Amino acid sequence: MASDPERPTRSSLAKVGKSSGEIGDATQEPLINGNGGIPDSYSVAAAVLPFLFPALGGLLYGYDIGATSCATISVESATLSGISWYDLSSLQIGLITSGSLYGALIGSVLAFSIADFIGRRRELILASVLYLVGALITALAPDFAVMVVGRFVFGIGIGLAMHAAPMYIAETAPTKIRGQLISLKEFFIVLGMVAGYGIGSLLVDIVAGWRYMYGASMPLAVVMGIGMWWLPSSPRWLLLRAIQGRGNMQELKDNAIYCLYRIRGPIIGDSAPELVNEILEELAYVGEEKQVSFREIFQGKCLKALIVGGGVVLFQQITGQPSVLYYAATILQSAGFSAASDATRVSILLGLLKLIMTGVAVLVVDRVGRRPLLLGGVSGMFVSLLLLGSYYLFLDDVPAAAVVGLLLYVGCYQVSFGPIGWLLISEIFPLRLRGRGLSMAVLVNFGANALVTLAFSPLVDLLGSGLLFYGFGVITLVALLFIFFIVPETKGLTLEEIEAKCL
Repeated sequence: MASDPERPTRSSLAKVGKSSGEIGDATQEPLINGNGGIPDSYSVAAAVLPFLFPALGGLLYGYDIGATSCATISVESATLSGISWYDLSSLQIGLITSGSLYGALIGSVLAFSIADFIGRRRELILASVLYLVGALITALAPDFAVMVVGRFVFGIGIGLAMHAAPMYIAETAPTKIRGQLISLKEFFIVLGMVAGYGIGSLLVDIVAGWRYMYGASMPLAVVMGIGMWWLPSSPRWLLLRAIQGRGNMQELKDNAIYCLYRIRGPIIGDSAPELVNEILEELAYVGEEKQVSFREIFQGKCLKALIVGGGVVLFQQITGQPSVLYYAATILQSAGFSAASDATRVSILLGLLKLIMTGVAVLVVDRVGRRPLLLGGVSGMFVSLLLLGSYYLFLDDVPAAAVVGLLLYVGCYQVSFGPIGWLLISEIFPLRLRGRGLSMAVLVNFGANALVTLAFSPLVDLLGSGLLFYGFGVITLVALLFIFFIVPETKGLTLEEIEAKCL
């Protein structure tokens, strides 16, 4: 029987050494109460895998978005769908398109109950299984009802993965590169979208191509599951269980030391036990030994974390991002770009722009900070929404204004709300609330996405495109005020320091 990679051995705990990928200058992380700290040393090679396998959950989420846009074209084709039930209504197509979104809502609710019980690692393993089963059911679906079931199962996997991945990365990443690694998860989501659009465009002209589009995600789901089985648990989750009396204190401490050694690499050496003791002291200092009741979630520092995290992901969805992208093909076509008539090509081009701008955010987030990127990016989004609204109301003979507005919006979103939203919700919640708090934030994210998607067409009919974009501009101004007055800066702080100083 294969051994669980979480369980330490005496020989593994005794290892001390250095790897070729180590960081020379160790970062000092002082205790919150000012007694000094120990070096937060890590190996680059060892830090990559605890990010990579959870980030595959984001890649699969993005791939589903891109592939589904092409799969709906394939499944409706009388000649290429390869099925007899291709004549689907708009409601049925909507269920295929949004089925994974509704499943993600279910996954977010499920995460609220199980996250702190099974831990981040097992939650990601469960997500990979649901990804695999959902993709398999969808790809082999004999009829419409089974296909929708597959989409819902895959969506539950999305909800769990988008909940657990940022938590696992935040709790295992070294402080000075935590922002880069969590922001890089957004890069993986966009990379998955581009891959989905690309693979979908290659398979859309093949008979039953939609089956291959959905089936193509299965190998990645297997890699994600195997990778998460191999990775250790989050040391902070183990220490939370220890300090809350949910197991033998010494066993959990030894396990946390072993997991920390696995995650940081041999360079951490003898400092692993000291770092574990420091984290335990910090957890005791901020009161993590108390378990959170449902009522306490809406009180004190827990409430502040919910306001910050929930507010950021709410504004991430209601400031017009889906609506702007809906008009992308029309805007580019009006400006004379012939390729804009092909929606898939437009999606790929905008996806590449998203990749570039997300890459910029990844490179600077731990140097510039979270607040400057949010304030600068959201300010640019406000200007772009004014341009888009003015184009549809007054400047319809100046398509360049719409193109500039479109590109400015996409670029500014990807250096602000895109990556920083997920980063903040993974950092801001206290450890004892992190599982439940992040599940509520993810629920707000997917719920707001669903509402904006449902309300978009009626709002266009009621207000017109120009006034709708102006309305999004007003919401963006409110978001700016929220960020300026409410959202704290978390750059350079340990997760325990964020709880003590920012909440």
